[in-house]
Amino acid sequence: MQVRRLAAWTALPVIAALVLSACGGGGGSGSSSSNDSVRIGIAEPQYLTPADTNETSGSQVLAALFAPLVDYDENNKPFEVQAESITSSDNKTWTIKIKDGWTFHNGEKVTSDSYINAWNAAAYKGSSQNAYFFSQIEGYSAVAPTDTKQQPTAKTMSGLKKVDDTTFTVTLASPFSDFKTMLGYTAFYPLPAAAFDSDGAVKKDFQEAPIGDGPFQMDGVWQHDQQIAVKKYADYKGQAPHVGGAVFKVYQQPSAEYADLLANNNDVMKQIPTENLTTAPNDLGDRLLKSPASSFQFLAFPTYDKNFANVDVRRAISMAIDREQIVQQVFKGSQKAAYSFVSPVVSGYRDNTCGDNCKFDPAAAKTLYQQAGGPSKLTISYNADGGHKDWVDATCNQLKTNLGVECIGAPEAKFADLLTKVQKKEAVGMFRMGWIMDYPSMEDYLGPLYTTNGSSNYYGYSNADFDKLVQQGREAKTSDDAIKIWQQAEDLLAKDMPVLPLRFGQNVYGISTKVKNVDIDLFNRVNLEKIEFN
Repeated sequence: MQVRRLAAWTALPVIAALVLSACGGGGGSGSSSSNDSVRIGIAEPQYLTPADTNETSGSQVLAALFAPLVDYDENNKPFEVQAESITSSDNKTWTIKIKDGWTFHNGEKVTSDSYINAWNAAAYKGSSQNAYFFSQIEGYSAVAPTDTKQQPTAKTMSGLKKVDDTTFTVTLASPFSDFKTMLGYTAFYPLPAAAFDSDGAVKKDFQEAPIGDGPFQMDGVWQHDQQIAVKKYADYKGQAPHVGGAVFKVYQQPSAEYADLLANNNDVMKQIPTENLTTAPNDLGDRLLKSPASSFQFLAFPTYDKNFANVDVRRAISMAIDREQIVQQVFKGSQKAAYSFVSPVVSGYRDNTCGDNCKFDPAAAKTLYQQAGGPSKLTISYNADGGHKDWVDATCNQLKTNLGVECIGAPEAKFADLLTKVQKKEAVGMFRMGWIMDYPSMEDYLGPLYTTNGSSNYYGYSNADFDKLVQQGREAKTSDDAIKIWQQAEDLLAKDMPVLPLRFGQNVYGISTKVKNVDIDLFNRVNLEKIEFN
């Protein structure tokens, strides 16, 4: 995700390392059982560094530890947080002034270098998961050649220039009117000098106890597959939270988390499991809450797999799925069937851009599937820690009935495990994916997911015309002009079907009797500045 936030949970998605004191936010076991810490359930993060975190659980933790340059208001417009101002006269060269006096949790001052060094490290060799987001900065190609066999000719991007300790400029390779909006994403957090080794790379063990500039600091180290504890940072310059800390408890099974919620052993469950949607109103009463979400659930096709290389096979599978039935029977109407590739929460959304390729037509689907020589057996891989079994089984049952094929669901223990297999292009069949926007722009539902070098293009999709349209939209003078071009790019997705849309989600969450003012935002993050104890 991501933010580019890959969603581990349904409606959206072991060895403790020794940590050097220079990289830690605190060495003790901390206040994980403290009465002033809220308890929030998450899945095991894949990473806890801004450059590599692109799923919702990791971004939830990092949102506690770091302050962004900008956040978003109720109209999805960016407003300054750690930034004093972000300005440009041509959408190409941007001047970023940061607020003076902010510090990292180890006492280091947050300066222009904190951003410049973090961004350069993330971009170098294109090796970080979020390197893609820096590709628009001038000089990126010198530090991260497209041809991975070539060595970089520079260690830093020429487009980043320090003016003084609180001011720096960013020159893009080409104009991008939504660049300020983009800067709220996890990848653009600053890092302290203590995060880097002598070569300017982020230390490998830094993520075991990240040092941020946000409202909370680490309270001990990351206890893998167990929990991550944070405590209030007394010198935070932004809006102070009401609670003294948070314990992000890692759950392997949503059912166990739900049981803890009912027993008041967990304070916030960010997504109620599908199997509990019927009983949750009685179980929780007014502690069952809902809020808008930017989540987009879809099935991805590994287009590099010969079984799915033919677009007619992909089209037929999509046409064989009755999305409305699954929404009603499995999700009890809590989600909305998706017939487009862009969420309704962003400007530029159009209903039913998928057209006939997403229209439920089992007879036509079977004929097309047979003509295209679709495989006799289908597999849907999914992460077991996200509560996906019910809808995957329902989808497989429809495909069995409507296509006359064998279909099985293949669970992976953790979302991180599934992502790792997909990145290695291991045989996983179709695989479920969820997307929660990184920043409120139509471009965020297109560029990262489907451009040839997109950071979350796990399916091998490549269309030169699509890439050109996405870039042309970025270079448009206004957001309205950009949307018109990006809509043309979305139309190409409807023809090529590298993925098939399934659902748009909303946050359906539960809280304990101990907390109030619990708000989960469009990014599926608990707002830790608002939450309070009763």
